[in-house]
Parts: sequence; C-alpha cells; structure tokens
Amino acid sequence: MNRQKPKESWDDFSQRVGRDIGKAANEAEKEAEKLISYLNAEVVPAVRAHSTKALRIASQKMADFADYLDDQRKKS
Repeated sequence: MNRQKPKESWDDFSQRVGRDIGKAANEAEKEAEKLISYLNAEVVPAVRAHSTKALRIASQKMADFADYLDDQRKKS
C-alpha cells in the first residue's frame, strides 16, 4: 500500500508563510536598528571630524588665493 503524505491545507500554508515573513521582518528590523546605531556611533562622528578638517583646509586655501590676488594686483 502506497501511503501519501496528506496535503497541507491552504490555511496551514498561509499561517506558516505568515510566521516566516513575520520572523524575517523582525530580523530585518533588528538589523536596521544595529545599522542605525553603527552609523550614529561611528560614521557620523567621523564625517563631522573630517568635514571640519576639510572646511579648515578650504578656508586656508581661499585665504592663500586671496593673498595671491592681492599680490598680483599690487604688481600691476
């Protein structure tokens, strides 16, 4: 006698899929929270530090260029 496994009912299937999607959504939410925490703790401070450094360098370069323009005007 060949016994076949009973087919899963649509309700059972949809409940299982719903649980699996719920678990995946929870994991995705946890990972998103970890990513946001990492960005806030590591990336944002680094960007701020490097941004201020870049602004200071740009400011110095602009001051140097202004001095150059003044020197050129005085030579004319």
